[in-house]
Amino acid sequence: MARQQGLYSAFDDVVLLGGVRTPWVDYCGALGQVSPIDLGIKVAREALARCYVAPEQVDSILAGSVAQASFDAYLLPRHIGLYAGVPIGVPALQVQRICGTGFELLRQAGEQIALGHAEVALCVASESMSRNPIAAYTHRSGFRLGASVEFKDFLWEALLDPAPGIDMIGTSEQLARRYGLTRAEVDAYALASFNRALAAQEAGWFTDEIVPVQTEEFLLEGYQPRGIQLPRRIASVTIDSHPRSTSLEALAQLSAIHDGGVQTAGNSCAVVDGAAAMVVAKRSSQTSQPCLANLLAATAVGVPPEVMGIGPAPAIRLLLERSGLALSDIARFEINEAQGAQVLAVQRELDLDPARLNMYGGAIALGHPLAATGLRLTLTLARQLRAHHERYGIAAACIGGGQGMAVLIENPNYS
Repeated sequence: MARQQGLYSAFDDVVLLGGVRTPWVDYCGALGQVSPIDLGIKVAREALARCYVAPEQVDSILAGSVAQASFDAYLLPRHIGLYAGVPIGVPALQVQRICGTGFELLRQAGEQIALGHAEVALCVASESMSRNPIAAYTHRSGFRLGASVEFKDFLWEALLDPAPGIDMIGTSEQLARRYGLTRAEVDAYALASFNRALAAQEAGWFTDEIVPVQTEEFLLEGYQPRGIQLPRRIASVTIDSHPRSTSLEALAQLSAIHDGGVQTAGNSCAVVDGAAAMVVAKRSSQTSQPCLANLLAATAVGVPPEVMGIGPAPAIRLLLERSGLALSDIARFEINEAQGAQVLAVQRELDLDPARLNMYGGAIALGHPLAATGLRLTLTLARQLRAHHERYGIAAACIGGGQGMAVLIENPNYS
């Protein structure tokens, strides 16, 4: 049998010391005018503080953001590192694998540590969906008389994959047809996501992974100040804004995005702004430091662009195959809910137990700030393993263009 294609990275001395995220806030909400760089600085500073890691101990900055959400977007990794207090001699790298960016950050951090290039890496992912630009790529030489003016909404247009000629929702509709998923099933899954997220929020489950965001200034000696400015009358943002009570009746009233389809605004991921950070380290050099999880392995695979949403399935299969584990060994899964039919297709393809999948809700209820999602999934998963005294967990996501990524983590306190 042919060996499955894809990248597989295994680590035996890499740990996640800890992490943090901002609240996920709805599109054009309280974080809508905040640069993703400043959100990144906020979580970077907080992650280092919570992990008791001095900025001087950081050897590498890895940061990611998908959209060009500010004119200084190219400088995002460097400015996050500098304004987080990391020494000026520490290099910074921009990482981008669309919805898998958060996982790719962890994979590259693990490889840097495994190769001896770093002992501590700071991974940051930040996304402002609200600040996606209205852009034109064809007018650098001017505007011809009578020619069309081609300014378009980047956030909307980026949903189209021109290779198969369908948008991201269309790829989920392909999976719905392939796996025989009905609108009722997809709505029922969305309702479960909202109910789980609401229950977790009301129980205070997310509190320990969220840092409140308020108006503040970030100073760096010898350089211009940066900072976060919230709208007037908003003193602080402390919780995810999208989870809400709903019902099957309410979800059923929403129109399908494509005629005859199963996907609606209610059973697809919410559009939100947010940032997350994790500190990744060499375990043998952190003997006195408690850690959140062992980072064991990561995979990245390709799938046909027209069914990009199935990407987590082969990524998880490769992860298990090369790690020598069975599906039954994995206590919990966190798989990004890009669309309801997409995650249900992955669940059906792998025959996953629903009781082990996204038990605190997913992106349908919480939102999907592209680059930051992978770090959020991994952070939430690691906290679940510790809280429930379980050993292995896998976090995964589909990736536009036809890819999938997955990471395998282990509870360091399991016995």
